[in-house]
Amino acid sequence: FPPIRVWGTIGFIVALWMIDFLGWTQSANQFYFAAGFSLFLGLYAFTLPNVPTSKSENKSLISRLGLDAFVLFKDKKMAIFFIFSMMLGIVLQISNAWASEFIRSFTGAYPDSFAVKHSNILISLSQISETAFILTIPFFLKRFGIKAVMMMSMLAWFFRFALFGIGNPEGMGLGFLVLSMIVYGMAFDFFNISGSLFVETETNNKFRSSAQGLFMLLTNGLGAFIGGYTSGLIVDYFTTNGIRDWTTIWFVFAAYALILALVFAKIFKYKHNPEVIKNVKD
Repeated sequence: FPPIRVWGTIGFIVALWMIDFLGWTQSANQFYFAAGFSLFLGLYAFTLPNVPTSKSENKSLISRLGLDAFVLFKDKKMAIFFIFSMMLGIVLQISNAWASEFIRSFTGAYPDSFAVKHSNILISLSQISETAFILTIPFFLKRFGIKAVMMMSMLAWFFRFALFGIGNPEGMGLGFLVLSMIVYGMAFDFFNISGSLFVETETNNKFRSSAQGLFMLLTNGLGAFIGGYTSGLIVDYFTTNGIRDWTTIWFVFAAYALILALVFAKIFKYKHNPEVIKNVKD
């Protein structure tokens, strides 16, 4: 799975660089291009080979809607995993919502800096890092297990936000911003991709597809909604006369990620068995 999934990230990088070099960072042209390319991909999808689906008779309405996966909450281990997945979804949305705006906030003070003039290229370092870390997932999962890997993700989020808090577009500050982009690869991959693989290996085939849907719902749905709303409240709270105290804002977000890691380490009980994930290919 990782060697296939990595191509989506490569596409992400290509799009970021193209938009930057074409000067479309603040232009509606990027949306026109995205719409046109999406239409092309939709039409291309009709040319893909037909893949027969497994048909199961006498499926209940609950099963057809994918709601049967909620039975997994009866398993304490899976319940804790899903709850913390939602909380990590909040963290991901914080990064998605505010990283770019934070970089753009330096426009007035550092108008000629690389970080401001080529913000998309700077941000793309996150995705470049992601392509590297995604290929290491099978090794880390087999060697350390999902608990350690998710804790690495939470700690990486802590460093991501803390480095933002002390970063700026010049000198050592730029180095901190670059380091923040690099640790993003671990923060994202060791949660989103590893979490999906964990669901794949820990759930019964009967609920597997529904469980993956539940994982996505909690992270990119409910978690993203809560993260977008609450992070907005925090940013507004530390904004005075239109000026945002980004250092404090990022330190608050970093503290959340650190607390999450400490609580997760305490309450998530999981005994790693490398044989459980033997189907994960290097």
